[in-house]
Formats: sequence, structure tokens, C-alpha cells
Amino acid sequence: MTSAAQSTALQHVEAGKADLSAWTRTIFDFGETAWREYQSAAWYVDTLRRHGFSVEEGSGGMPTAFCAHWTSPAGGGPTIGLYAEYDAVPGNCQDAATVKRPRPGLSEHAGGHTDPHSGLGISALGGLLATRHAMERHGLAGTLRFTGEPAEKVRGSKPIHAAKGYYDGLDGMLSFHPFYMLPLCNTVRWETHCGAAYAMIYRFICDEPEAWTRAAGAPIPQSHSAIRAPGANDALMMMYMASKALRDSMLTHQGGWSISEAILTAGQATADNLPAGLAEIQYMIRVPSLDMAEQVTGMLDRNAQMAASMTGCRVERHWVCKSRPGLANHAMAGVVWDAFKTVGPPLWGEEARGIARQIQANLGLEPMENPFLAECERLIEPTAAEAILRRDLPPSQLNSTSDDYTDMSWHAPTARFYVARPALRAPEGFTYPGWVMNALGGIPETIDPMVVCAAKTLALSALRLVEDGEARRSARREFEERTGGGIGGSNWIAPLADYPPPIGFRWPEYITTIRGREWWIPT
Repeated sequence: MTSAAQSTALQHVEAGKADLSAWTRTIFDFGETAWREYQSAAWYVDTLRRHGFSVEEGSGGMPTAFCAHWTSPAGGGPTIGLYAEYDAVPGNCQDAATVKRPRPGLSEHAGGHTDPHSGLGISALGGLLATRHAMERHGLAGTLRFTGEPAEKVRGSKPIHAAKGYYDGLDGMLSFHPFYMLPLCNTVRWETHCGAAYAMIYRFICDEPEAWTRAAGAPIPQSHSAIRAPGANDALMMMYMASKALRDSMLTHQGGWSISEAILTAGQATADNLPAGLAEIQYMIRVPSLDMAEQVTGMLDRNAQMAASMTGCRVERHWVCKSRPGLANHAMAGVVWDAFKTVGPPLWGEEARGIARQIQANLGLEPMENPFLAECERLIEPTAAEAILRRDLPPSQLNSTSDDYTDMSWHAPTARFYVARPALRAPEGFTYPGWVMNALGGIPETIDPMVVCAAKTLALSALRLVEDGEARRSARREFEERTGGGIGGSNWIAPLADYPPPIGFRWPEYITTIRGREWWIPT
């Protein structure tokens, strides 16, 4: 049974479906990437202010982050947290279309939404506004806090927001993410939450190339045939290859860990007999535990020092992320699961199916009567999903995969749930190209069912926490038990972000030139 306030919230989401659809497409078309989500953040700030929220821009020292608050006229009451993500991924620029093509005026190298965070953020905003409307209509006391979280793809903002206190004082935090990978599809995380993540940039600098020839007893080179220092590009290449070669020796072969890298900067001495002065490479470490993250970091540090020493460079390490593993809360999971069962899974109608069939036909496939995965339209009970997830994990592994919502879970009772994004059934032996998932995340008919479902589930969950004191107390008791006394308790892990926001690096972005606005790799 839903309360009167919850019924009002459901009606509000239904009435606002056209707005949610248009807003999702707006953020999808911005397609802005980590630390450079200027239009997206500005859009959220303006929208929240128009709906009566006070908004701090640039929260935590991050230009594209924000923190919004609304307190009901009734005053007092609990404080409930929700959040938006809105960063896209470089190299995934796909139009909301049934064929592979970039968005107008851009190349495929520009940013595009893969998860899609465009739908994630608008789902949360829809749930937030419905909750606010119901609280005001029914005179419920409480405060809503809504944070804007940039750079999720590099696990950027949440460790910094956590360290600066933006999640403190919450009675509950609600975390939603689009998903389709079984069994975490239309369910709530139960016990095995996401693991730790470290990310860092190694910056190689060759600022004294003359020292190379001086050590060899040679003068400063004056001709293009003279000896020169290897320089920063060579240091980066040695770091890249050494770390690839030694990867199998960094950690034991269990735990589902991964290490990935991205070259941010290279060059600075084009076609001249001068060494490259600067080169930067970013590493992302996804592991179940902090001990594992520290071990890999130590090995990467050693590789970086050796590469610098061999190439006449010095090296700096700059943190992008240090994120803690997640903390479960069954009481909070139960609140969200009750709401999810009330709302039901997303369902795709004939318009969406027709669009999906167009994609199949354009790929040379026989269109299916129901082209969507059946699991996307079914709920799976959290403990059942947990049991399936644990099948491939050793008993000693407490966390699996990676996502930085985990930092929130050490500051407030947190629930993490997943709503199915649209995913297509495949004929035996066929794999859909990556652009298909990206396109389905931008086409209104295919992404809207997920957005509406998530917004309703968030609103019902938030209002349950506002209205049900015992639900809040149960979640708080469990939080204090698991942390050994709450924030600062014996089992509590303190924030790890002891670094400034890494906003000053050469992150991929859109630029404005005499040719107009374009991606940093020209079309």
C-alpha cells in the first residue's frame, strides 16, 4: 500500500513524463566528458533553482559539481540524499538513431553516453522533484539534498565530496544506476557491494635535456644529427609497456580486478631534434579491497620511477581518485525493494519494439517480435541476485566490480539499485556493436521506460524514509553496527581523498576555435 504522499509522487512523475523525456535527450546531446561537463552542470543548476532549490555551484572545489537543498515549509524532519551523474565517455559519440552515426557536427571520437548517465541523472531529478512536490502537498517535514557528481567515469567527484562533508548528516542516501548485466538487472544490491578504485596520473617531465649529454661528456647539441635525451614520450612508452608486461605479477589471479590506462598528453616537440618535454598517462585500478589497490599502486610507482630514470626525466604522481569499497545496508535495501515491487519493472511498448526492429534490420538481422531481453522486463529479488553473483566469487571476497557510490555508504545508510536499460536479444552467435546500446540510451521511446521507472522508485523510497521513522532507525542501527559506531567507529573507513580535484589536466573536451565548437580531435 502506498501512502497518500507516495501516490501523489507517482502521479507527479506520470504527469511530467514529457519533461523527463526532453531533459534526458538534452543531457544525452550535450555528451560532455569527465571534469568538462559545463553545459550539463549549468542546466541542472538552473533547473533546480527554478524548482525552488538553493544550489551551491562548484561544490568541493569542482567547477562542474553542485550541491542543492530544499527544506519543506514544515521544517525539521530527516534529510534524504539523491544525486545526478552526467558525464559521457570520449570516443563514443553516437546519435539517437537506428544506424551508426555520430551526433550532428561531430566525429565518432567525441563524447557520448554509454551507461547512460544522461538517463541516470534525469531519473534522479524526476524522483527528487516528485518527492519535493509530495512533501509540500502533504505537509511532510524534511530536507532533500541533491548533489551533482561529475567525472564518474574516472571515479572523480564522490571521494572528494565525501572528504569535504557533503554526505554527512544524511538519514539515507539513494543510489540508482542503469544496468542490464545479469543478475544485477531490476534489483537492489544486497551484501556484495562494489569494491575500491584508485586512479592516478603519472606525469613525465624532461625539463633538463642538457643533463643527458652533459652526463655523456658531450656539449649541448647544436645540430639535428647530435645525440639527444630520450624524453617524456619514451618514458611514457616504457611505463606503458613495463606495466603491461608485469600486470600478471601485480596481484593474485582472483578477485575480478582490472587495471586500465589512458594516455592524456604526449609530444610537445613536433618533428625537431628536441625531446618531448611532457607526457601523461592515467591508470585506473579496480579491486575488491584497499590493500590490493595499495599493492598495485606501489608497483606502478616503481615502474614510473624506473622509466623516468632511464629517459632523462622526472616523474610526478597525481591522484584522480581514491575510492573506498562499499558498505551494505539491508534495511535500506528493503526500503527500495518494497518501492521497486510497487512500481514494477520497465516495460517497452510497440513503439520501442518497432525502433529496436529497425536497428536489427539495419544490421542485417531478422527483426524479432519482441527484440528486448526478457530479463529487462522482470524483477529479480535481491537475495536471489546476490546468490547468483556469489557463484563466481571466492568466499573471502567481500566486494566486486567498481563504482564510486561506495564513498557515500560510509557517511549515511545507503541503498544501491539497478533498473534495466534497454538491451536487445541477439541471435545465436551474434554480438551487437557498441553503438547500439549507446543509441538506445538516447532514443526517447527506448530510454524513457527506464527513466520513469527509476524516478518512481526513487520517489517512493525517499518518501518512505521521510514518513517512516522506524525504517530510518533500522537503517541507522545497521549502519552503526557495520561501522562499529557510525562515523569514526571502530570499523569505519575514513575518506581517502587527500588530494585536490584533478581538474587541471588535459582531459578530453569540446573546444571553441575559429571553426566553431568542436571536439579536441577535429572532425
